[in-house]
Amino acid sequence: MRQIQKPLIWGALALVLTVPLVLAAYSPLLQWREPVYVMAGFAGIVGFTVLLVQPLLIGKFLPGLSPLQNRRLHKWTGMLLVLAIILHVGGLWITSPPDVIDALLFSSPTPFSVWGVTAMWAVFISAIIAAFRWKFQLSPKVWRIVHLALAAIIITGTIIHSLLIEGTMENVSKIMLCVLVVLAFLKVAFSVNK
Repeated sequence: MRQIQKPLIWGALALVLTVPLVLAAYSPLLQWREPVYVMAGFAGIVGFTVLLVQPLLIGKFLPGLSPLQNRRLHKWTGMLLVLAIILHVGGLWITSPPDVIDALLFSSPTPFSVWGVTAMWAVFISAIIAAFRWKFQLSPKVWRIVHLALAAIIITGTIIHSLLIEGTMENVSKIMLCVLVVLAFLKVAFSVNK
């Protein structure tokens, strides 16, 4: 049974991660859009899918990985998330600098901007703390509390940001991804193996 379970779990994860991207690629809203804008949108979707992978790795829910591999992949996917955000915001900056400035200054008339920028800053703060964790001399318990609090802000902000946008992401796959991200996060946050 375990031999079947491993490929099923990895296959299900691959499906969950690729379906939103494939469906977004067929969105009619992509017509007449500049390539940079399309790239920025897809970078946002990739970043969103990474939010599902992160808790699965740190919670050791993906079969066939050692604890060390889980931690290393969690670190690398964290860096991928930072890169995806930079590409997302950078691409939007190239296509419309005034909109990005308004969003970064929290003066945008679109409510989704506030949530996206809040999540973005939480990701950057989390990455900085992770990179300099030993310099800050955080105990494992304090690190876990800080990291989980930032992750909660990241997930909440990202989900509200994505749900408020009528964009290229198909609605059913977007909602499915939102639910799975929340469930994976809650499973890790309330894990007995603290």
